[in-house]
Amino acid sequence: MLDDNDRDEVLALLDADPVANVFVASRVRTVGLAPSRLGGQMWGYGPRGGLTSLCYAGANMVPVNASRDAVHAFADRARKQGRRCSSIVGPAGAVEQLWERLEPHWGSARAVRWAQPVMATGSAPAVEPDPLVRRVRPEEFGILLPACVAMFTEEVGVSPDNGDGGALYRSRVAELIRIGRSYARIEDGQVVFKAEIGAVTPQACQIQGVWVHPEMRGRGHAAAGMAAVVEQALKYFAPLVTLYVNDFNLPARAAYRRVGFQEVDTFMSVLF
Repeated sequence: MLDDNDRDEVLALLDADPVANVFVASRVRTVGLAPSRLGGQMWGYGPRGGLTSLCYAGANMVPVNASRDAVHAFADRARKQGRRCSSIVGPAGAVEQLWERLEPHWGSARAVRWAQPVMATGSAPAVEPDPLVRRVRPEEFGILLPACVAMFTEEVGVSPDNGDGGALYRSRVAELIRIGRSYARIEDGQVVFKAEIGAVTPQACQIQGVWVHPEMRGRGHAAAGMAAVVEQALKYFAPLVTLYVNDFNLPARAAYRRVGFQEVDTFMSVLF
């Protein structure tokens, strides 16, 4: 298990692939490696001074640059510790190997998303940004929250209100609004389009939570809204903008391609 003494070496490994590792790198840069602040543990594979692989083991389990030997070591530690995460997510090859070794011990998953294209862009959007998409204001939390809950439930298959009654989820929504990373088009007190910039490093940022009101779909709001968010992300946050999407979500993938995103990798998610 790694700690703040390993921070420089961990960041060097994470920064070698800033798109794939944006979530973990953002966490480490923000809070460091102490488990009490990180919200989990960071496991390293290889000697100190020669780390080759990492695994973030928190609410999500995320392998980083994980070789087959590293995957076996991470899976063995996770098996002995017992499941503490709500998902395993990351590069498809490593996640599939992890799940092969953990499923006999952890039991069936609620859902497995075998192929989730990772998309990225570093260019100005190729379509006209929606001028009505803007940062959400703190006083609009009550307007945004139902849209966030609807997005999460539609995407993940369960409500974020399960477990703790949604307290942690509401806190995260409020935090993204407070720090200026929540964007939406709001008309007559209703969210038409929304998205958040969930992870940020000096090299890349990751868009998440993209949602269009069901009654407004098919009208170009996704592409124009995403163009507006990409424009803001490139201006204020990082030179690369990334996201990942389910392979079966063909309308979303098409909208992202229209904006200028290209597929650069493939993730896999195991959801519990």
